[in-house]
Amino acid sequence: MENLPKDKKIILFDGVCNLCDATVQFIIKHDKKDIFRFVPIQSDLGQQIIQHIGIDTFKTDSIILYEPGKAYYYKAQAALKIATALRGIFKLMGIFNILPNGLSNSVYDYVAKNRYKWYGKKDECMIPTPQMRAKFL
Repeated sequence: MENLPKDKKIILFDGVCNLCDATVQFIIKHDKKDIFRFVPIQSDLGQQIIQHIGIDTFKTDSIILYEPGKAYYYKAQAALKIATALRGIFKLMGIFNILPNGLSNSVYDYVAKNRYKWYGKKDECMIPTPQMRAKFL
């Protein structure tokens, strides 16, 4: 994992989920400080990172925020950390950190469990445009 950028936060996401894809597009658009890099969970690198940090993909399969050499977060905690790192009004999402993890993860799990039914699923991970390619590892 030594070849991962140490100055970037890495978002591992479900590469075949339409909701996750839209979320990645949203984050890229609002990541004015160039904080994040993206890796599909289904990719070889995604699997290596998951194995390296010891995440059980049976417990979470939709979003993981990894800060190389520092920490990792998943489920609601990852989503809130990502939102608060973005500029502007998105920082206000940090207010939800006052909720107990069990409650916020229950809401997160409900959405994650139904994401394919509500938003659909792709046959394969998206191919980033040339302009976005630098954001993906």
